[in-house]
Amino acid sequence: MRGSVSARWVGGLILAGLAASVLIGVLVPEPASRFDAALIAHVSGMAAGYGAAVMVLLMARIPVLEKAVGADLARWHAIAGPVVIGSVLLHAVTAVGAWASTRGIGLAAALPEVLGWPGLVAASVAAAMLVVIAVVTLGAIRRRLTYEQWHLVHLLAYVSVALGFSHQLAGPSMAGHRGIQIGWSLLYTYTFAMLLRYRVYQPLHQLWRHRLRVERVIPESDEVVSIVMSGQHLEELHAEPGQYFRWRFLVPGMWSSVHPFSLSAPPTSDSLRITVRDRGSLLGLSRLPRGTRVWAEGPYGALTSRQRRRRRVLLIAGGVGITPMRALFETLDLPGNDLTLIYRAPSEDDLLLRAEIDEIAHRRGARVVYLVGPSTDPRNQLNLRTLRDHAGALRDMDIYVCASPKLSASIRYTLLRGGFPRRQLHEERFAF
Repeated sequence: MRGSVSARWVGGLILAGLAASVLIGVLVPEPASRFDAALIAHVSGMAAGYGAAVMVLLMARIPVLEKAVGADLARWHAIAGPVVIGSVLLHAVTAVGAWASTRGIGLAAALPEVLGWPGLVAASVAAAMLVVIAVVTLGAIRRRLTYEQWHLVHLLAYVSVALGFSHQLAGPSMAGHRGIQIGWSLLYTYTFAMLLRYRVYQPLHQLWRHRLRVERVIPESDEVVSIVMSGQHLEELHAEPGQYFRWRFLVPGMWSSVHPFSLSAPPTSDSLRITVRDRGSLLGLSRLPRGTRVWAEGPYGALTSRQRRRRRVLLIAGGVGITPMRALFETLDLPGNDLTLIYRAPSEDDLLLRAEIDEIAHRRGARVVYLVGPSTDPRNQLNLRTLRDHAGALRDMDIYVCASPKLSASIRYTLLRGGFPRRQLHEERFAF
């Protein structure tokens, strides 16, 4: 069932911090008496500085945030990122305009004077880095990049946020206001401390502590394999069915690639299992030698039993998206007749882990529905009528979804348009 911290609580706390930052921009150094370029510069600067810290914090992989929000942290980051970059650019333009108006000079003459302010050169470099990130994020360019290339460019964001910090402390809303400066410094100190703790120290510690190695590679179909990994003290990971890790296999040609894969079986104290499609950039996983060292970052994600709010559950899987659903199907703590799994696949050969699923269904008395064949067949379309026919009254249940981005978006749109409560829909989105 739900934990003590929810996504709504986290979102509310973030918005409260934003409101406080904007209020400082309006009231400090003195309450604004008119709406002009100076006011916009102060407000947008405070909002951008706060937003930059929050963007880093969202991606620091803090466990309490992961459990409350899961992979939606990345979605929040993607939505708010352009807003933060826009605020930075708005602050830069209006600050120069306000100074030009104060000095009675043109923008071209005001710009060199503004760049002479404390920390402005570093802040300008920071803004340029953010523009580069924004350009790379554009769909047409992003689709041409590998995950590793995209991730390398986004590392600039950490440098950018650090470079802009000194300018923020010297700004008119903070300079001479010791309490605000201390509070702002603590926000940034905490942000980067969490980043180092969970994105640098924690993965290295886990690599040393748990000593994960490939134990077996099991063919599931022509293109799909299950990889069983053994390790030490794995119970300390506190991994749950439905969660995922970011895996890095330390062999030549693969060590630089990292991929998010969900656990396809409940974790134990000495083993973890994933099931993956071995093609494209992943080609070679089926040939991993036994004993290959594995670097696993995680566990991440909130697609777990803790999110359940209703006594009945519907699991919907598409293709290899069955992996977290299979683990949940075995472990959800509710009577089998309150549990339904719908598995959509284009052919019988694409039904992965079917023998395991059928055995679990038989043992638990749960229901499994296989929708196999072309999506043009009305019987295979995951619309409200189909879901109700197979699962019953949808409002009385939680729905967990893991499928391709296209199928997940279709299911999400169908459910929400039909009035299904958003808080009862649980999914992970791995696209970058």
